Amino acid sequence: MIPEWMKEAEIGPCPPNATASKRKNFVQKTLSGIFSFLEDAVTSEAISRKKGLLQSLDPRVKLISIIALIVALSLTHELWVLVAVYMLTFLFAYLSRIGLWLFVKRVWFFIPIFTGIIVFPMIFNVFFPGDSLVTLAVLGEGAKLGPFSLPETVSITRQGLISATIFTLRVATCVSATVLLFLTTPRDMLFKSLKTIGVPKVYVLTLDMCYRYIFLFIDMVKSFYMSKKSRSIRSLPLLDEQKWVGGRIGYTLIKSLDMGEKVHGAMVSRGFNGDVKIMEDFKMKPRDYTALASALAFSLLLILIAQKLITL
Repeated sequence: MIPEWMKEAEIGPCPPNATASKRKNFVQKTLSGIFSFLEDAVTSEAISRKKGLLQSLDPRVKLISIIALIVALSLTHELWVLVAVYMLTFLFAYLSRIGLWLFVKRVWFFIPIFTGIIVFPMIFNVFFPGDSLVTLAVLGEGAKLGPFSLPETVSITRQGLISATIFTLRVATCVSATVLLFLTTPRDMLFKSLKTIGVPKVYVLTLDMCYRYIFLFIDMVKSFYMSKKSRSIRSLPLLDEQKWVGGRIGYTLIKSLDMGEKVHGAMVSRGFNGDVKIMEDFKMKPRDYTALASALAFSLLLILIAQKLITL
């Protein structure tokens, strides 16, 4: 028997490309997000297996070098130094066979979101007094906002703009260095190298297990949505969609707790004592010692420049 809603027909011409222009529903957006995450993970793993400059170095060398570089950059206030180091990250990305557009996208996708809110007020003389570049509004003498006194004119200052640029570029450079580390190092080797800098093994194990099993649960969630989409003729109301999502979240939580207990029991029964063994061993080569010494010397040079002990 045909349902009544299937007998209903829309009167009027069909708009061109109606199917193509229809907005994605909640399920389609979720599936697109899942597939994008898996694609990014596969891409990152493929890049880490390429034969490039950074891929050939010992993971411990890269980790220590990046940490030293980030510490040095956090003390740097010279704009030209930050620009030079940022350009160096592009050079290393090219030598490591990383697509420059992929590299830029990984870095600048997050920077406007997290730094824009912090940086934006700095450019105005209301928060950062300085020499006016562009006048935005004239408030007059004695202007106030509640208990706070305001300047006669609201403008963008040269000092505020420079400070905002330095802050944004410093964050971009640090993020670029971190992205280079993650893109050129296999996850197992990166987690193992964390132990070399004194990170407790319980934290390393937790990160490793989370990374491994997040793909399993993503595949399970994908199966939920694919099953629902294949059995749905039309989209449900928003409230019903939210109820279905809430039910799947609860089921996923129960499933994860049950799987965690089973996995831990299976590991203990096989002799697990809290330490994860990786078959591949680290082997330092002459180029690794050279790279580590160069990175530490370069970081020290940046610190000396930041402290005005060296003038270039």
